[in-house]
Amino acid sequence: MEDQPHNPTEPLTPVEPVPDATTAPQPVRKAAKTAIEWVLLIGAALVIALVVKAFFFQAFYIPSDSMVPTLKTDDRVIVNKLSYHLHAVHRGDIVVFKTPKGPDGNPIDPTIKDLVKRVIALPGETVSEQDGRILINGKVLEESYLPAGMLSNCASFSTHCFPTGPLPANRYWVMGDNRPNSRDSRYFGAIAKSEIVGRVFVRVWPLNRLGLL
Repeated sequence: MEDQPHNPTEPLTPVEPVPDATTAPQPVRKAAKTAIEWVLLIGAALVIALVVKAFFFQAFYIPSDSMVPTLKTDDRVIVNKLSYHLHAVHRGDIVVFKTPKGPDGNPIDPTIKDLVKRVIALPGETVSEQDGRILINGKVLEESYLPAGMLSNCASFSTHCFPTGPLPANRYWVMGDNRPNSRDSRYFGAIAKSEIVGRVFVRVWPLNRLGLL
């Protein structure tokens, strides 16, 4: 039988597309794409957070009253880990450092990984005490951050807890602002620069005490 010619005036019958079993419906493809984008975004955010924590900034909480009144227990602070790669350690800086060992060779508190104290004396300087005041190279150190009448002696540790000569290279004398209640360099000696994690530069919690340090 011969093919009948198509009348151009007659409408064509639409041909239904054959479903492709390998092609998901549009809503499913869109949902899958969105899920992948979120996974990639969260992954990238985690990587950035880890890099920032490892090399730039890290949050710490204050575990004790050793830095009262400047810092109080459970305060939250941010530490700049880059500071001492860019400039020297300065007297008066508040620093976080790895918890050192005590005079007996054991960690002073195995439950605390890091401590926070203030830098008092720098390498090559002599640090001593007279009438409860700190002397640097024989001159009284003005410490406006201490409450009036605060004594910086050795009463809590021994009869004499200050070094007899200059601090060695790359060694720093650190003390808590709460001098009668701070186990610091008077107890464990000067700390090495390599033990310093970074400089505390801002308190972020509680919010009513938010501010630079």
